Amino acid sequence: MRYLLTSWIMQPILVSMYIANVPNRTSPPAILLRHSYRDGGTVKTRTLANLSHWPPERLEALRQVLHGHTAVGPRLEEAFTIIRTRPHGHVAAVLGTLRRVGLERLIAASARRPRALVVAMIVARLLAPASKLATARGLDEETLASTLGELLGVESADADELYTAMDWLRERQPRIEAQLARRHLAEKTLVLYDVTSTYFEGRHCPLAHFGHNRDGKKGKLQIVFGLLTTADGCPVAVEVFEGHTADPRTLTSQIQKVRTRFRLRRVVFVGDRGMLTQARIDEELQPVEGLDWITALRAPQVQQLAHSGALQLSLFDEQDLAEITSPDFPGERLVVCRNPWLAQERARKREALLAATERELTKIVAATQRPKRRLTGQARIALRVGKVLGRFKMQKHFALEITDDGLHVARDAERIGAESALDGIYVVRTSVPAGTLSAEETVRAYKALGEVERAFRSYKSLDLKVRPIYHRRADRVRAHVFLCMLAYYVEWHMRRALAPILFDDDDPAAGDARRSSVVAPAQRSPRADRKAHRQRTDDGWPVHSFQTLLQDLATVAKNRVCPTTAGAVAFDVITTPTALQQRAFDLLGVSPRLRGM
Repeated sequence: MRYLLTSWIMQPILVSMYIANVPNRTSPPAILLRHSYRDGGTVKTRTLANLSHWPPERLEALRQVLHGHTAVGPRLEEAFTIIRTRPHGHVAAVLGTLRRVGLERLIAASARRPRALVVAMIVARLLAPASKLATARGLDEETLASTLGELLGVESADADELYTAMDWLRERQPRIEAQLARRHLAEKTLVLYDVTSTYFEGRHCPLAHFGHNRDGKKGKLQIVFGLLTTADGCPVAVEVFEGHTADPRTLTSQIQKVRTRFRLRRVVFVGDRGMLTQARIDEELQPVEGLDWITALRAPQVQQLAHSGALQLSLFDEQDLAEITSPDFPGERLVVCRNPWLAQERARKREALLAATERELTKIVAATQRPKRRLTGQARIALRVGKVLGRFKMQKHFALEITDDGLHVARDAERIGAESALDGIYVVRTSVPAGTLSAEETVRAYKALGEVERAFRSYKSLDLKVRPIYHRRADRVRAHVFLCMLAYYVEWHMRRALAPILFDDDDPAAGDARRSSVVAPAQRSPRADRKAHRQRTDDGWPVHSFQTLLQDLATVAKNRVCPTTAGAVAFDVITTPTALQQRAFDLLGVSPRLRGM
């Protein structure tokens, strides 16, 4: 039989072998091994063997071989067992990018365990922001949420070990920031700087205080932190301050950092009008040789320019940007801009606030005139009025007369008209010579502060969720904020690489070309508009947000597979990426088959 099978299997392809069931009237059917062949123009059949005595599983195995299968065993769906599935693709994307941009070696040159723990926390902050305890659970072999712990060899890490790694990172922060500065900053470069605050859970951290609340969390202590970035928003350094620190008071340490730690002698600081105040310019910026700045005037200063005649509204008859000088700002260049869209928006907001204030004040007037339980007494009426004015900040636009038995309210049309005449006008001030930056380039540099605001949005709400903060020790709070900055550093590089398949604008130059001038509102490129409208790229790829793309990549899994045959050894198989997932890996320049430490 073995000879027959071997000889017939070696015959030309025209020979066909099969198993035939031949029915019998009074006995079980005969199971015969046959082959068919062509003799001239006739198809003939020959019986090779009677297989009626074979067990069913043996017959099925032979049938599979005759059908072209190369292995004999159970059905394919029963041949393997998937022991465990670990989400992997998003880990490969983030960790691969972190290594590609050199952040791993920048944290520490050698592959020490503290470095692996810090890298794990950075990646986890992008994938699933959570407490250190939850992060440790996601790394553990028994409770893992991805392949991150396995790839970095930190499956056994607990929360205490992560805290120890944070302390280790905090000690290295000055060196890491200096290396980032050497990589991304140079002499005569623009440095963007801004501050924000975030709320704190608890009352036992020396950094946590009540201060200017930006998060709308009443009754919560907060911390303040300032972020230094390049002109295109790449983060370089971050510093944490006490929660009641005023924005301008944070500037001193940043100047020292840039000049001493980063060893840059000539830089241009770009900060908003609340940061680079006149006092900070006079005391900290002007006395330092080689340190220039770009900021903007406050509204009262703009009004003073108009009253003095230095700012003429006729400048904007045919243009929306002009450069002027004023004896009130000696040695400075003043770039005056008028944005019609901003003018309309300011007028709308002012009218809405005026109407709301007038509506609430009218209620107080009615309370002083009602027949029963009238509101009387100048002090009581003034207290009610003060609450309304404190809420809407419109006192300067109303003429109020408060007496013991009444209240008279009227809009101050003259002051409202004077303010509305300057709607949409803002003035950028700088110490940078015209030969270094033109007026248009100066305005563009000031508007670049939007990149820092974008970083803060990602920091606080969109991706990294730095808040709320539960750490109690000041150094742990600082390490937590620095860890989030390093995570944003990775995200910044990922977004730039993935922009063609994200809703992000991947052709900003085309957007700039659509603007009539640098003063006009920013425009998205035609390609970005098409992506937003069609939800697909011009190449037909589905468009993602950054977070939904990470969720999509997470479906690329590493499966632990074990054959059902006795003595078989389990092995890992990584899901084959879809075309879109492979496109994302290609844009990032990483492989889904990422290796561990």
